[in-house]
Amino acid sequence: MRYRKVGNKDVSVIALGAMLMGSVTDESTSFAILDRFVEAGGTFIDTSNNYAFWVDGGTGGQSEELLGRWRRSRGVGDEIVISTKVGARPTAPGLSYVDDAEGLSAKVIREQAEISRERLGVERIDLYYSHIEDRSVELEETVRAFGELVQDGVVGMLGVSNHPIWRVERARQIAQGLGLAGYEVLQYQHSYLRPRFDVPESIFRDGSLGHAGAELLSYLRLDPAMTLVAYSPLMGGVYTRADKKIPYDYEHPGTPKRLAVLKEIAEETGATANQVVLSWQLGHELAIVPLVGASSVAQLDETLGALDLELTEDQRARLDAVN
Repeated sequence: MRYRKVGNKDVSVIALGAMLMGSVTDESTSFAILDRFVEAGGTFIDTSNNYAFWVDGGTGGQSEELLGRWRRSRGVGDEIVISTKVGARPTAPGLSYVDDAEGLSAKVIREQAEISRERLGVERIDLYYSHIEDRSVELEETVRAFGELVQDGVVGMLGVSNHPIWRVERARQIAQGLGLAGYEVLQYQHSYLRPRFDVPESIFRDGSLGHAGAELLSYLRLDPAMTLVAYSPLMGGVYTRADKKIPYDYEHPGTPKRLAVLKEIAEETGATANQVVLSWQLGHELAIVPLVGASSVAQLDETLGALDLELTEDQRARLDAVN
């Protein structure tokens, strides 16, 4: 395993997503995946307080609860960095974050931080994300609530996901003005295929704000201390499974071209397309941590194999050149 600095922590360069653990992925399999990740030197695990509400029509919490049971059964301590999120938990069973999310009031942020700490069995949440926007609450209230959690030692560092970059920057400026900690980690969808940004989504009526596009990447270049945690880097199996359809917001002339080059590089290296994508991210000049889920130990082992793949400058240039 290799490691990089994320905020104030040294973490593994690959993060393990626990979104479906405790729901779709049963406890025995989840424990085996987590054990294998730690055995391989993995130290960075991601979850949320609303995972996975859509599986049973509840409000979430299964993933955090499973991670808490795993930590206690294995005697896991501060050596494993766990991130979780707040803001997108449905307010009642049967709803979704689109219908009625908990939001980002100071009351919700502080209450849910305590609930997440209890589920996870931790004294401090290592990394706490603002999951989705809440424009019904004044931004200063949200920023102050997050910053005070860090000030009080309840949270180690702060992150943000699925927000417009102008709102991220505004929040960071407010935090600086208040003398409080601000967002240091950005979690957005990012993969080798390039999405369209003009396709409206459930919470993005003007087009997607959840993908890492040119604006976000240029923002990272401005502040190299910030890190992009790239969720869905393997796009749920699109690169390797014939039964997986290309998502509608990736349907454009550039997609077949990029898939063709990706296939060429995979054949040249003897690696899987998934491993090439992850190696491409890991070797990027910007600080990118791929966030990868797994439903079996075999899937995780394929992911870990990307650590042994070093793309040549020519291969990276060919991958990057396709429009």
